[in-house]
Amino acid sequence: MRLVVDLNRCQGYAQCAFLAPDVFAMHGEESLLYNPHADETHRDQVLRAATACPVQAILVDDMSDASAAAGNVAGREGPAGVR
Repeated sequence: MRLVVDLNRCQGYAQCAFLAPDVFAMHGEESLLYNPHADETHRDQVLRAATACPVQAILVDDMSDASAAAGNVAGREGPAGVR
C-alpha cells in the first residue's frame, strides 16, 4: 500500500496521527511525518485516517488492486477464474 499526503493541503489537524500512529506522526505543531509505504497490517487504521482527514489530504493507493486490474486488462484471468 502506498500513501501520498498533499502537504500543501494538510492543515495539521492530526486526526491521521491519532488514528494511525504507526504510520503518521506530527513533528511540532504543524509538520506531518508519514511512512509512504505503509505495511498492510495497518490498512484499516490508514483507511480510517484518510477518511477522517478534514481536508482530504491523504491518498491511499492500493497497489495490489492495480496489479490485479492490469492482469485483467491484459486478458489474463483474475481471481477465481474471473476475466
